[in-house]
Amino acid sequence: MKASKIQEIYAPKDVTIPTRLGGGFLKERGIRELQSKKAISYALAYINPLIFSGDNGRVLGYDNSHGYSHRHYMGAIRPEPFTSYEELYDRFEQEWQAIAVKFVNGEEV
Repeated sequence: MKASKIQEIYAPKDVTIPTRLGGGFLKERGIRELQSKKAISYALAYINPLIFSGDNGRVLGYDNSHGYSHRHYMGAIRPEPFTSYEELYDRFEQEWQAIAVKFVNGEEV
């Protein structure tokens, strides 16, 4: 008999970004196998309708819904290779912060 894989769901509260730092909020959700720590499902999103009103305000996002890993940016979707959740999270953090800084400084996003 094959042992069932126990999973952990991680979905913290949304993080609100102060207006002086660009505004909007961050969403995160993940499901992983406890034993292997392998990411099964994930979604990261930077929502800010002041920057982009389409796609429910999602300026930037990464997820693996629809059966493949992909990146959302201002309504465009493209496949994105997945190496690890930690690497993806770090990339997401750097990208959304750079976008927010450009927005605050009045630069083209």
